[in-house]
Parts: sequence; C-alpha cells; structure tokens
Amino acid sequence: MEVKINREIRQYTESMFFGLSLRQFIFSLLAVGVAVLLYFLLKPHVGTETVSWMCILGAAPFAAMGFINYHGMTAEQFLIAWLRSELIEPRVLKFEAHNYYYDAMKDTIAAHEKEVYKAHDEISQ
Repeated sequence: MEVKINREIRQYTESMFFGLSLRQFIFSLLAVGVAVLLYFLLKPHVGTETVSWMCILGAAPFAAMGFINYHGMTAEQFLIAWLRSELIEPRVLKFEAHNYYYDAMKDTIAAHEKEVYKAHDEISQ
C-alpha cells in the first residue's frame, strides 16, 4: 500500500468525490449543468458543431473556477483582487529617480566644471 504525502502540508486537499475535492466536484457539476442547458437552448437554433463550441465556452469558466489556484487564492479571490487593483482602485505609480551620489558630490562637480570652463576660455583667447 502506498500513501502519497505532500511535501508542503498546506497544499493538502481532501478528495471526496471521484478523486476531486468538494469545491472541484461542485464546480464540475456546475460546468456540466451549464453545458447541458446551453445544448438544449441552442440546439434548435444553430448547428451541432456550433452548439458544441458554445457548450465548451460556456462551461469552461465554471470548470476553471474549481481548479484554478494562484498564489494561494481561489479563482474568485484572484478575480476580485484583479478587479480591485485594475478597475476599482487603480493607482498611478510614478517613479522618481534620486541620485544620492550626485547630491553628495554636487559642489565638487560644480567646482570642477568651473575650472574646466575657465581653462577652456583661457585656451580659446
């Protein structure tokens, strides 16, 4: 008998139905339900190939929501975080460079430039 143990204990998920977690199973059922509903609603109006693509496109977001996990966030948490950062509360980040070395050496550089200009003026006269 072999038991699979995750290296990181926080990544453990309990499988309940067909090797899926409860969350994955519920969203899988929702995806299948949406696909079946779209099939019966659209079949009288469009062809079989078009209906099959519509079912796939309609069910994909629900299936993805059960399985996507990004930086420890579920799909809805990630979607809410993205909407807040991009649409609801966007901030303009402005980069302003500050050269501390130039500030420290400003007087020395100015004195050197005066010497160079003075020497240049003497040569050109």
